[in-house]
Amino acid sequence: MSSFEIKYQGNLRTTAKHLDSGSIIETDAPKDNHGLGETFSPTDMVCTALASCILTIMAIAVEKNGININGTKAMVTKTMGNNPRRISKIDIELTFTKDYDAKTKIILERAAFNCPVHQSLSEKVEKK
Repeated sequence: MSSFEIKYQGNLRTTAKHLDSGSIIETDAPKDNHGLGETFSPTDMVCTALASCILTIMAIAVEKNGININGTKAMVTKTMGNNPRRISKIDIELTFTKDYDAKTKIILERAAFNCPVHQSLSEKVEKK
């Protein structure tokens, strides 16, 4: 179990502290929702968490076969919906540094769809 402390700093900003490590993340409301958009918004963090989780779980899944995915990149695009305001779509494009055989590709794809963040997001959020 992990614990975090989140403080509202004013001006639509928060700081989140990971209590085990002391690491700190700041958020800012986006420009299209009364903020300055100077750092990640909370919804940006959700999309970032999905991509980070996918990469991590894929790495775990292939590591036992002596395969590493170091350098793999994820480009993320978030689409917001209204009524209610929410994340309606998350597009993630993965770029690998090498080509993998068919078996490895299947393992990577299954891992991506089974990462905990993907499994935690509402069915209403389109994930591509």
